[in-house]
Amino acid sequence: MGILNLTPDSFSDGGKFNNGQSALKHAEKLLKEGAEIIDIGPQSTRPNADFLSSKEEIERIGSMISRIKKEFPEALISLDTFYAETVQFGFNEGIDMINDISGGQFDDKMFDTAAKTGLPYILMHVNPTYETMHDKIKFEDITLEVNRYFSKKTGELLEKGVKDIILDPGFGFGKTVEDQMKMISETEYLGFGKFPMLIGISRKSFIYKPLGKSPLEINEETQKLHRQVLEQGAIILRVHDVAETAVTLREFLRKK
Repeated sequence: MGILNLTPDSFSDGGKFNNGQSALKHAEKLLKEGAEIIDIGPQSTRPNADFLSSKEEIERIGSMISRIKKEFPEALISLDTFYAETVQFGFNEGIDMINDISGGQFDDKMFDTAAKTGLPYILMHVNPTYETMHDKIKFEDITLEVNRYFSKKTGELLEKGVKDIILDPGFGFGKTVEDQMKMISETEYLGFGKFPMLIGISRKSFIYKPLGKSPLEINEETQKLHRQVLEQGAIILRVHDVAETAVTLREFLRKK
């Protein structure tokens, strides 16, 4: 899954792809390098980012989804939003999956809308409100906590009629460095093996800050961690650096 941020303020590539032509070119680059899914993000969720309404998200997306679909019909498009209204707009434009960082907690219409569209839904573990999503919590047992959350939320989604669920443990959202490293080492125990697992650790601060590096200097370390989670059953990697991750994936598949 290659990341396409349509934002002026994302933490590592803000403003790079937030006009139509550069976004289209970047989507082409991601696909050429080996991405199968393009994750379109109209709103930055880094700490202290500008908060957008659904209307502003939709304005920012504009015709980008349908343009990518027309230009690259083989691409799967995921829409990164926590608004039901943005999901409905994306569905009408042709998206293939919903990537909701909020687990339906920031918009109570999200689960119903996901069910209505019939699209696959990516369920991420996060603190319960937009205001607290980056508050660092030291959990007694992070794996147990994430699994409790997944158990409750997948139950709600299945009850609503959402059948295709992908789990994301929520790296970079309100967790200590230690807990995130524990999640890496215990990926195989997350989600009870019932649902596909997506891992999004690309350019995350729990990797680069302890090393005293910038988000753009940790590719080698990130690929090592990618190998670890792949060995434990992760099937989708959400990344900025597609070419490097494609090499990791090919090496992993060769050894299987």
